[in-house]
Amino acid sequence: MPEQTDAIKAVPVRHPGRWLCAVLVLGALAFLVRAFARGRVDWTAVPSYFFDDLILRGVGNTLLLTVAAMLLGVVLGLVLAVMRMSSNPVTNAVAWGYVWFFRGTPVYVQLLVWFNLGLVFQYIDLGPLYRDQWSDFMTPFLAALLGLGLNEAAYMAEICRAGLQAVDEGQTEAAHALGMSRGKTLRRIVVPQAMRVVVPPTGNEVINMLKTTSLVVAVQYDELLRSAQNVAQTSGATAEMLFLAAGWYLVLTTVFSTGQYYLERYYARGSLRSLPPTPWQKISSTVLSFRRTEVTK
Repeated sequence: MPEQTDAIKAVPVRHPGRWLCAVLVLGALAFLVRAFARGRVDWTAVPSYFFDDLILRGVGNTLLLTVAAMLLGVVLGLVLAVMRMSSNPVTNAVAWGYVWFFRGTPVYVQLLVWFNLGLVFQYIDLGPLYRDQWSDFMTPFLAALLGLGLNEAAYMAEICRAGLQAVDEGQTEAAHALGMSRGKTLRRIVVPQAMRVVVPPTGNEVINMLKTTSLVVAVQYDELLRSAQNVAQTSGATAEMLFLAAGWYLVLTTVFSTGQYYLERYYARGSLRSLPPTPWQKISSTVLSFRRTEVTK
């Protein structure tokens, strides 16, 4: 007869450090809430103007500028990345010089340069195609788009180059052995595999671009921050409108972050044995585990 052994009694591990951290965080949060509650802030003004027409127009302009600047940055960045990896020394040097210049100067300075080029050029003359005064041609939106988009292209060039170089060279060699051209190999073999590496930092760049649009107030473009400042001048609620703008930025970045998560999850297929759970799956599993714990009790 096999000798019977006592059942193992599992003793849960205690984590006093977690409770201490929770108490400290809640204490700090309570201190901040109390400080702002006692301050001279009219909190009713934030929800009152949250969906104001001027604010909503600023939100729309911010989204438009973010998407347009990122499209310009991604397309031009991909071209620059291919140029950097080219064996042609001229294209390689041009791409390197572009990245060196636009990464080495602040984006705020670049915005001011584009907006004030009318002091240097009186007219823009493209021959029979287009001719106009520079002040009429360089609108606030165009200055903001060029300032943000061309600067973003320098960063996207390095991100795309890192993604392309992450693909194993054997993939390219196999495609060439099958008779594929360099361009076809890049489109069908290299770029789809590089997306898994490119998507996460690109998502971060989109979120960063959304917040960087607040700098275009320097070129008088009516984005979210400038709209909030205009409302503040008429309502007298300066601090409240800054809090309102911060709230809108938080909402937009949350939406973009959620989209980034699902996009990363999509391109992770084939590289992970099991895909990471979605936020809804995490909530469902937490609720189910809690119910099971209650049932066992």
